[in-house]
Amino acid sequence: MGDLNTIAKRIHNISPKPVFLRLEDGTEGVFRMDWVEFFQQEFKAEGVRDDDDATYRFVSSADNESVLVGKQEPDETEWTSLGAITDLEPVEDDE
Repeated sequence: MGDLNTIAKRIHNISPKPVFLRLEDGTEGVFRMDWVEFFQQEFKAEGVRDDDDATYRFVSSADNESVLVGKQEPDETEWTSLGAITDLEPVEDDE
């Protein structure tokens, strides 16, 4: 089995604490994961961003080189692709 994706491992290790993410499309903000999981190398997670009501889904790419992000608005049934995570940082949680 190959190595786990570095970004996915960091999100998994930080969760359930908040994490600051930057995405390819320019989206950035503090995200809180509702759940994260690995199945062998495959990463999946779902969470929310502090400043909106959308749901965000995170999945490892087919080649395991990146973590892709989709966004679903509260009143929508479709998901919008936002591209890959480009950077992340742990966030101090005030709770």
